[in-house]
Amino acid sequence: MEITLIKKISAEKDKEVLIKGWLANKRSSGSIHFLTLRDGTGFLQAIAGKNDVSEEVFKIIDGLGQESSVEVKGLIKDEPRAPGGYELQIKEFKVISAAADFPIQKKKDGNHGMQFLMDRRHLWLRSKKQWATMRLRSEIIWALSKFFQEEDFVKFDGPMFTGNEVEGGSTLFEVEYFGKKAYLTQSSQLYGEAGAMALNKVYTFGPTFRAEKSKTRRHLTEFWMLEPEVAFYDWKDNIALQERMIHYVIRHCMDYCSAELEILGRDIKKLENGLKPFLWIHHKDATKELKKAGLDIDERADLGADEEAFLTNMHDEFIVLHHMPQEIKAFYMQPDLEEGDKRVLCNDLLAPEGIGEIIGGSQRIHDLNLLEQRIKEFGLDPNVFEWYLDLRKYGSVPHAGFGLGLERLVRYIGGIKHIRTTIPFARMINRLTP
Repeated sequence: MEITLIKKISAEKDKEVLIKGWLANKRSSGSIHFLTLRDGTGFLQAIAGKNDVSEEVFKIIDGLGQESSVEVKGLIKDEPRAPGGYELQIKEFKVISAAADFPIQKKKDGNHGMQFLMDRRHLWLRSKKQWATMRLRSEIIWALSKFFQEEDFVKFDGPMFTGNEVEGGSTLFEVEYFGKKAYLTQSSQLYGEAGAMALNKVYTFGPTFRAEKSKTRRHLTEFWMLEPEVAFYDWKDNIALQERMIHYVIRHCMDYCSAELEILGRDIKKLENGLKPFLWIHHKDATKELKKAGLDIDERADLGADEEAFLTNMHDEFIVLHHMPQEIKAFYMQPDLEEGDKRVLCNDLLAPEGIGEIIGGSQRIHDLNLLEQRIKEFGLDPNVFEWYLDLRKYGSVPHAGFGLGLERLVRYIGGIKHIRTTIPFARMINRLTP
Protein backbone atom coordinates (compact mmCIF):
# COMPACT_ATOMS: atom_id res chain seq x y z
CA MET A 1 0.00 0.00 0.00
CA GLU A 2 1.30 3.44 -0.91
CA ILE A 3 1.82 6.06 1.78
CA THR A 4 -0.86 8.77 1.91
CA LEU A 5 0.22 12.29 2.84
CA ILE A 6 -1.92 14.00 5.45
CA LYS A 7 -2.24 17.12 3.31
CA LYS A 8 -4.04 14.99 0.68
CA ILE A 9 -6.29 13.15 3.12
CA SER A 10 -9.51 14.84 1.90
CA ALA A 11 -9.32 12.78 -1.30
CA GLU A 12 -9.30 9.54 0.72
CA LYS A 13 -12.68 9.79 2.49
CA ASP A 14 -14.13 6.34 3.31
CA LYS A 15 -10.93 4.70 2.08
CA GLU A 16 -8.26 2.76 3.90
CA VAL A 17 -4.91 4.55 4.03
CA LEU A 18 -1.35 4.09 5.25
CA ILE A 19 0.13 6.98 7.22
CA LYS A 20 3.77 7.20 8.31
CA GLY A 21 4.69 9.93 10.72
CA TRP A 22 5.09 10.91 14.35
CA LEU A 23 2.91 11.02 17.44
CA ALA A 24 2.45 14.72 18.14
CA ASN A 25 -0.02 14.36 20.99
CA LYS A 26 -2.15 11.80 22.79
CA ARG A 27 -5.04 11.67 25.23
CA SER A 28 -7.24 8.83 26.44
CA SER A 29 -10.74 8.38 27.77
CA GLY A 30 -10.34 4.87 29.12
CA SER A 31 -11.66 2.87 26.20
CA ILE A 32 -10.43 5.15 23.38
CA HIS A 33 -7.06 6.65 22.58
CA PHE A 34 -7.16 9.96 20.70
CA LEU A 35 -3.92 10.55 18.81
CA THR A 36 -2.65 13.52 16.83
CA LEU A 37 -0.39 12.33 14.06
CA ARG A 38 1.89 14.51 11.98
CA ASP A 39 3.86 13.62 8.86
CA GLY A 40 5.44 16.97 7.99
CA THR A 41 2.64 17.87 5.58
CA GLY A 42 -0.13 18.25 8.15
CA PHE A 43 -1.82 17.03 11.32
CA LEU A 44 -4.48 14.30 11.59
CA GLN A 45 -6.60 13.04 14.43
CA ALA A 46 -6.63 9.26 14.82
CA ILE A 47 -8.62 7.11 17.21
CA ALA A 48 -7.97 3.62 18.55
CA GLY A 49 -10.92 2.01 20.31
CA LYS A 50 -10.40 -0.88 22.70
CA ASN A 51 -12.76 -3.00 20.62
CA ASP A 52 -11.22 -1.99 17.26
CA VAL A 53 -7.58 -2.99 17.83
CA SER A 54 -5.88 -5.85 19.61
CA GLU A 55 -5.26 -5.67 23.34
CA GLU A 56 -1.51 -5.61 22.63
CA VAL A 57 -1.80 -2.63 20.21
CA PHE A 58 -4.04 -0.74 22.64
CA LYS A 59 -1.45 -1.27 25.39
CA ILE A 60 1.44 -0.21 23.12
CA ILE A 61 -0.35 3.03 22.24
CA ASP A 62 -1.11 3.66 25.91
CA GLY A 63 2.59 3.61 26.80
CA LEU A 64 3.87 5.41 23.71
CA GLY A 65 5.72 8.69 24.16
CA GLN A 66 5.36 11.95 22.23
CA GLU A 67 7.34 12.10 18.96
CA SER A 68 7.55 8.33 18.57
CA SER A 69 7.62 7.47 14.87
CA VAL A 70 4.77 5.21 13.76
CA GLU A 71 3.13 3.45 10.83
CA VAL A 72 -0.66 3.44 10.92
CA LYS A 73 -3.35 1.89 8.73
CA GLY A 74 -7.00 2.76 9.01
CA LEU A 75 -10.18 4.21 7.55
CA ILE A 76 -10.65 7.93 6.85
CA LYS A 77 -13.98 9.34 8.04
CA ASP A 78 -15.61 12.77 8.25
CA GLU A 79 -15.26 14.33 11.69
CA PRO A 80 -16.13 18.07 11.84
CA ARG A 81 -14.72 18.38 15.38
CA ALA A 82 -11.28 17.11 14.33
CA PRO A 83 -8.54 19.36 12.93
CA GLY A 84 -8.99 19.44 9.17
CA GLY A 85 -12.44 17.84 9.41
CA TYR A 86 -11.26 14.21 9.07
CA GLU A 87 -10.37 11.38 11.39
CA LEU A 88 -8.43 8.15 11.00
CA GLN A 89 -10.03 5.07 12.55
CA ILE A 90 -7.02 2.91 13.37
CA LYS A 91 -6.99 -0.76 12.31
CA GLU A 92 -3.27 -1.52 12.36
CA PHE A 93 -0.53 0.24 14.33
CA LYS A 94 3.22 -0.26 14.23
CA VAL A 95 5.95 1.56 16.16
CA ILE A 96 8.97 2.42 14.03
CA SER A 97 10.98 4.04 16.83
CA ALA A 98 9.70 4.69 20.34
CA ALA A 99 10.50 8.00 22.03
CA ALA A 100 10.36 8.83 25.72
CA ASP A 101 10.59 12.00 27.77
CA PHE A 102 10.36 14.42 24.84
CA PRO A 103 11.73 17.64 26.40
CA ILE A 104 9.12 20.05 25.01
CA GLN A 105 5.81 19.39 26.74
CA LYS A 106 2.67 21.37 27.46
CA LYS A 107 3.22 22.68 30.98
CA LYS A 108 0.56 23.18 33.60
CA ASP A 109 2.33 26.25 34.98
CA GLY A 110 2.81 27.96 31.62
CA ASN A 111 5.01 27.70 28.55
CA HIS A 112 8.69 26.88 28.39
CA GLY A 113 10.95 29.92 28.38
CA MET A 114 12.28 31.22 25.06
CA GLN A 115 15.88 30.37 25.98
CA PHE A 116 14.82 26.77 26.69
CA LEU A 117 12.99 26.51 23.37
CA MET A 118 15.77 28.10 21.30
CA ASP A 119 18.31 25.73 22.88
CA ARG A 120 16.10 22.91 21.58
CA ARG A 121 15.24 24.56 18.26
CA HIS A 122 15.96 21.29 16.41
CA LEU A 123 13.01 19.77 18.28
CA TRP A 124 10.85 22.88 18.64
CA LEU A 125 10.54 23.02 14.85
CA ARG A 126 8.15 20.06 15.15
CA SER A 127 5.53 22.06 17.03
CA LYS A 128 2.46 23.31 15.20
CA LYS A 129 3.24 27.04 15.11
CA GLN A 130 6.85 26.50 14.10
CA TRP A 131 5.71 24.04 11.42
CA ALA A 132 3.29 26.67 10.12
CA THR A 133 6.00 29.35 10.15
CA MET A 134 8.45 27.23 8.14
CA ARG A 135 5.77 26.35 5.58
CA LEU A 136 4.81 30.03 5.30
CA ARG A 137 8.47 30.95 4.80
CA SER A 138 8.79 28.36 2.05
CA GLU A 139 5.67 29.62 0.30
CA ILE A 140 6.89 33.23 0.47
CA ILE A 141 10.19 32.20 -1.13
CA TRP A 142 8.27 30.43 -3.89
CA ALA A 143 5.98 33.43 -4.42
CA LEU A 144 8.96 35.80 -4.67
CA SER A 145 10.70 33.56 -7.18
CA LYS A 146 7.52 33.20 -9.21
CA PHE A 147 6.94 36.96 -9.20
CA PHE A 148 10.41 37.77 -10.54
CA GLN A 149 10.25 35.06 -13.16
CA GLU A 150 6.93 36.48 -14.36
CA GLU A 151 8.55 39.94 -14.47
CA ASP A 152 11.31 38.56 -16.76
CA PHE A 153 14.10 38.75 -14.20
CA VAL A 154 17.12 36.44 -14.33
CA LYS A 155 18.24 34.72 -11.12
CA PHE A 156 21.82 35.86 -10.58
CA ASP A 157 24.19 34.64 -7.86
CA GLY A 158 26.65 36.81 -5.97
CA PRO A 159 29.66 35.48 -4.00
CA MET A 160 29.59 34.89 -0.25
CA PHE A 161 33.23 36.00 0.13
CA THR A 162 34.02 39.55 -0.92
CA GLY A 163 36.74 42.14 -0.63
CA ASN A 164 34.25 45.00 -0.85
CA GLU A 165 32.42 46.90 1.87
CA VAL A 166 28.83 47.72 0.95
CA GLU A 167 26.93 48.83 4.03
CA GLY A 168 29.79 49.76 6.35
CA GLY A 169 32.92 48.35 7.94
CA SER A 170 31.56 48.18 11.48
CA THR A 171 29.12 45.40 10.59
CA LEU A 172 31.48 43.21 8.55
CA PHE A 173 32.47 39.66 9.50
CA GLU A 174 36.15 39.50 8.61
CA VAL A 175 37.66 36.14 7.61
CA GLU A 176 41.13 34.98 6.58
CA TYR A 177 41.17 34.03 2.90
CA PHE A 178 44.41 32.27 1.93
CA GLY A 179 46.54 34.92 3.58
CA LYS A 180 44.33 37.79 2.50
CA LYS A 181 41.57 39.72 4.26
CA ALA A 182 38.02 38.96 3.10
CA TYR A 183 34.50 39.49 4.41
CA LEU A 184 31.29 37.54 4.52
CA THR A 185 28.91 39.34 2.23
CA GLN A 186 26.63 42.06 3.59
CA SER A 187 24.87 42.36 0.25
CA SER A 188 25.10 41.12 -3.34
CA GLN A 189 24.03 44.52 -4.66
CA LEU A 190 27.31 45.54 -6.31
CA TYR A 191 27.46 42.22 -8.14
CA GLY A 192 23.78 42.58 -9.03
CA GLU A 193 24.63 45.88 -10.70
CA ALA A 194 27.15 44.05 -12.89
CA GLY A 195 24.44 41.50 -13.67
CA ALA A 196 21.97 44.21 -14.64
CA MET A 197 24.44 45.70 -17.12
CA ALA A 198 24.69 42.26 -18.76
CA LEU A 199 21.14 40.92 -18.39
CA ASN A 200 18.99 44.05 -17.81
CA LYS A 201 16.84 42.67 -14.96
CA VAL A 202 18.36 40.39 -12.32
CA TYR A 203 17.78 39.37 -8.73
CA THR A 204 20.07 37.72 -6.22
CA PHE A 205 18.77 35.72 -3.28
CA GLY A 206 20.88 34.19 -0.54
CA PRO A 207 22.31 34.42 2.96
CA THR A 208 23.70 37.73 4.18
CA PHE A 209 25.84 38.49 7.21
CA ARG A 210 25.84 41.56 9.48
CA ALA A 211 27.98 41.83 12.62
CA GLU A 212 25.43 44.03 14.35
CA LYS A 213 25.61 43.88 18.14
CA SER A 214 21.87 44.11 18.46
CA LYS A 215 19.43 42.08 20.54
CA THR A 216 16.19 43.49 19.13
CA ARG A 217 13.30 41.37 17.91
CA ARG A 218 14.05 42.33 14.30
CA HIS A 219 17.80 41.66 14.00
CA LEU A 220 19.74 38.54 13.00
CA THR A 221 23.45 38.24 12.26
CA GLU A 222 22.70 35.83 9.40
CA PHE A 223 19.60 36.33 7.30
CA TRP A 224 18.33 35.87 3.75
CA MET A 225 18.06 38.82 1.42
CA LEU A 226 16.51 39.18 -2.02
CA GLU A 227 18.05 41.95 -4.15
CA PRO A 228 16.69 42.93 -7.57
CA GLU A 229 18.67 45.28 -9.79
CA VAL A 230 17.32 46.82 -13.01
CA ALA A 231 19.04 48.76 -15.80
CA PHE A 232 17.26 51.95 -16.96
CA TYR A 233 15.14 52.12 -13.77
CA ASP A 234 14.92 55.28 -11.72
CA TRP A 235 13.99 55.47 -8.03
CA LYS A 236 10.26 55.73 -8.77
CA ASP A 237 10.33 52.65 -11.02
CA ASN A 238 12.11 50.92 -8.17
CA ILE A 239 9.33 51.71 -5.69
CA ALA A 240 6.65 50.63 -8.16
CA LEU A 241 8.42 47.26 -8.42
CA GLN A 242 8.42 46.95 -4.62
CA GLU A 243 4.67 47.60 -4.52
CA ARG A 244 3.89 45.03 -7.20
CA MET A 245 6.07 42.47 -5.43
CA ILE A 246 4.64 42.98 -1.94
CA HIS A 247 1.04 42.88 -3.17
CA TYR A 248 1.76 39.74 -5.21
CA VAL A 249 3.25 37.88 -2.23
CA ILE A 250 0.48 38.88 0.18
CA ARG A 251 -2.21 37.74 -2.25
CA HIS A 252 -0.35 34.47 -2.84
CA CYS A 253 -0.13 33.74 0.89
CA MET A 254 -3.78 34.59 1.46
CA ASP A 255 -4.70 32.17 -1.35
CA TYR A 256 -2.35 29.30 -0.48
CA CYS A 257 -1.44 29.61 3.22
CA SER A 258 -4.82 30.00 4.93
CA ALA A 259 -4.23 26.98 7.20
CA GLU A 260 -0.79 28.21 8.26
CA LEU A 261 -2.03 31.76 8.87
CA GLU A 262 -4.89 30.39 10.98
CA ILE A 263 -2.48 28.33 13.11
CA LEU A 264 -0.35 31.45 13.61
CA GLY A 265 -3.45 33.42 14.63
CA ARG A 266 -2.88 36.02 11.92
CA ASP A 267 -5.54 38.75 11.70
CA ILE A 268 -6.43 38.57 8.00
CA LYS A 269 -8.20 41.94 8.07
CA LYS A 270 -4.95 43.58 9.16
CA LEU A 271 -3.01 41.65 6.54
CA GLU A 272 -5.40 42.94 3.88
CA ASN A 273 -4.24 46.47 4.75
CA GLY A 274 -0.97 45.51 3.12
CA LEU A 275 -2.77 45.47 -0.24
CA LYS A 276 -3.54 49.18 -0.06
CA PRO A 277 -1.53 51.58 -2.25
CA PHE A 278 1.74 52.53 -0.58
CA LEU A 279 1.80 55.78 1.39
CA TRP A 280 4.74 57.98 0.36
CA ILE A 281 6.30 60.16 3.08
CA HIS A 282 9.35 62.37 2.56
CA HIS A 283 11.95 61.86 5.29
CA LYS A 284 11.67 65.56 6.20
CA ASP A 285 7.90 65.23 6.69
CA ALA A 286 8.28 62.01 8.65
CA THR A 287 10.61 63.65 11.19
CA LYS A 288 8.16 66.54 11.52
CA GLU A 289 5.31 64.10 12.12
CA LEU A 290 7.34 62.29 14.77
CA LYS A 291 8.30 65.55 16.47
CA LYS A 292 4.65 66.60 16.61
CA ALA A 293 3.90 63.30 18.32
CA GLY A 294 6.48 64.11 20.99
CA LEU A 295 9.47 62.07 19.82
CA ASP A 296 12.93 63.60 20.05
CA ILE A 297 14.49 63.18 16.61
CA ASP A 298 16.85 65.25 14.48
CA GLU A 299 15.45 66.10 11.06
CA ARG A 300 18.57 64.68 9.36
CA ALA A 301 18.84 61.56 11.48
CA ASP A 302 18.06 58.04 10.41
CA LEU A 303 14.87 56.60 11.88
CA GLY A 304 15.53 53.94 14.47
CA ALA A 305 13.37 50.94 15.34
CA ASP A 306 11.28 52.93 17.83
CA GLU A 307 10.60 55.76 15.37
CA GLU A 308 9.73 53.30 12.56
CA ALA A 309 7.40 51.37 14.85
CA PHE A 310 5.69 54.57 15.98
CA LEU A 311 5.24 55.75 12.39
CA THR A 312 3.87 52.43 11.16
CA ASN A 313 1.45 52.23 14.06
CA MET A 314 0.06 55.61 12.99
CA HIS A 315 -0.79 54.27 9.50
CA ASP A 316 -2.23 50.94 8.43
CA GLU A 317 -0.63 50.72 4.97
CA PHE A 318 2.99 50.27 3.86
CA ILE A 319 5.01 53.48 4.09
CA VAL A 320 7.55 54.55 1.48
CA LEU A 321 10.00 56.68 3.44
CA HIS A 322 12.03 58.50 0.78
CA HIS A 323 14.70 61.16 0.26
CA MET A 324 16.94 60.48 3.24
CA PRO A 325 19.93 62.78 3.88
CA GLN A 326 22.96 61.56 1.97
CA GLU A 327 25.21 61.55 5.04
CA ILE A 328 23.25 58.67 6.59
CA LYS A 329 23.11 56.55 3.44
CA ALA A 330 25.56 54.48 1.41
CA PHE A 331 28.13 55.90 -1.01
CA TYR A 332 26.50 54.48 -4.15
CA MET A 333 23.12 56.25 -3.83
CA GLN A 334 22.24 58.86 -6.46
CA PRO A 335 21.87 62.39 -5.02
CA ASP A 336 18.72 64.30 -5.90
CA LEU A 337 20.24 67.15 -7.86
CA GLU A 338 16.97 69.11 -7.70
CA GLU A 339 16.90 69.25 -3.89
CA GLY A 340 19.25 71.70 -2.28
CA ASP A 341 19.83 69.95 1.04
CA LYS A 342 21.84 66.91 -0.07
CA ARG A 343 19.29 64.14 -0.14
CA VAL A 344 19.43 60.91 -2.12
CA LEU A 345 16.95 59.14 -4.40
CA CYS A 346 16.29 56.29 -2.04
CA ASN A 347 13.57 54.71 0.02
CA ASP A 348 13.00 52.47 3.00
CA LEU A 349 9.78 50.46 2.90
CA LEU A 350 8.15 50.28 6.32
CA ALA A 351 5.68 47.49 7.01
CA PRO A 352 2.55 48.23 9.09
CA GLU A 353 1.73 47.11 12.63
CA GLY A 354 5.00 48.33 14.10
CA ILE A 355 7.17 46.01 12.00
CA GLY A 356 9.19 48.80 10.40
CA GLU A 357 11.76 48.54 7.62
CA ILE A 358 11.70 45.44 5.44
CA ILE A 359 13.24 46.97 2.29
CA GLY A 360 15.99 49.47 1.57
CA GLY A 361 16.47 50.65 -2.00
CA SER A 362 17.76 53.44 -4.19
CA GLN A 363 18.69 54.69 -7.59
CA ARG A 364 22.43 54.11 -7.99
CA ILE A 365 25.04 56.65 -9.04
CA HIS A 366 25.77 56.04 -12.73
CA ASP A 367 28.22 58.92 -13.29
CA LEU A 368 31.85 57.81 -12.96
CA ASN A 369 33.22 61.10 -11.59
CA LEU A 370 30.49 61.39 -8.96
CA LEU A 371 30.95 57.78 -7.83
CA GLU A 372 34.72 58.28 -7.52
CA GLN A 373 34.06 61.41 -5.45
CA ARG A 374 31.67 59.56 -3.10
CA ILE A 375 34.11 56.67 -2.62
CA LYS A 376 36.77 59.21 -1.62
CA GLU A 377 34.38 61.03 0.76
CA PHE A 378 33.62 57.72 2.50
CA GLY A 379 37.33 57.00 2.92
CA LEU A 380 37.09 53.78 0.90
CA ASP A 381 39.94 52.27 -1.09
CA PRO A 382 39.25 52.98 -4.80
CA ASN A 383 41.49 50.06 -5.81
CA VAL A 384 39.10 47.61 -4.20
CA PHE A 385 36.27 49.11 -6.27
CA GLU A 386 38.13 49.17 -9.58
CA TRP A 387 35.85 46.51 -11.09
CA TYR A 388 32.77 48.37 -9.80
CA LEU A 389 33.96 51.63 -11.36
CA ASP A 390 34.36 49.79 -14.67
CA LEU A 391 30.57 49.52 -14.80
CA ARG A 392 30.49 53.33 -15.14
CA LYS A 393 33.23 53.41 -17.79
CA TYR A 394 31.65 51.06 -20.30
CA GLY A 395 28.08 51.97 -21.20
CA SER A 396 26.83 53.28 -17.87
CA VAL A 397 23.08 53.84 -17.52
CA PRO A 398 20.74 54.95 -14.73
CA HIS A 399 19.74 51.91 -12.69
CA ALA A 400 18.10 51.06 -9.39
CA GLY A 401 17.45 48.22 -7.00
CA PHE A 402 16.62 47.24 -3.45
CA GLY A 403 17.19 44.65 -0.75
CA LEU A 404 14.32 42.76 0.89
CA GLY A 405 14.91 41.04 4.23
CA LEU A 406 13.09 37.72 3.90
CA GLU A 407 12.70 37.12 7.63
CA ARG A 408 11.15 40.56 8.16
CA LEU A 409 8.60 39.85 5.42
CA VAL A 410 7.81 36.45 6.98
CA ARG A 411 7.39 38.17 10.33
CA TYR A 412 4.94 40.69 8.87
CA ILE A 413 2.83 38.26 6.84
CA GLY A 414 2.67 35.72 9.66
CA GLY A 415 2.09 38.29 12.40
CA ILE A 416 5.08 36.81 14.24
CA LYS A 417 6.39 38.53 17.35
CA HIS A 418 10.13 37.88 17.07
CA ILE A 419 12.32 37.44 13.99
CA ARG A 420 14.28 34.57 15.57
CA THR A 421 11.42 32.16 14.87
CA THR A 422 11.09 33.10 11.19
CA ILE A 423 14.28 31.22 10.23
CA PRO A 424 15.00 27.54 10.95
CA PHE A 425 18.12 28.18 13.05
CA ALA A 426 18.65 31.76 14.17
CA ARG A 427 22.09 33.27 14.42
CA MET A 428 22.18 36.20 16.82
CA ILE A 429 24.78 38.01 18.89
CA ASN A 430 24.30 35.50 21.71
CA ARG A 431 23.42 32.38 19.71
CA LEU A 432 25.54 30.12 17.53
CA THR A 433 23.88 26.75 18.33
CA PRO A 434 22.10 24.54 17.58
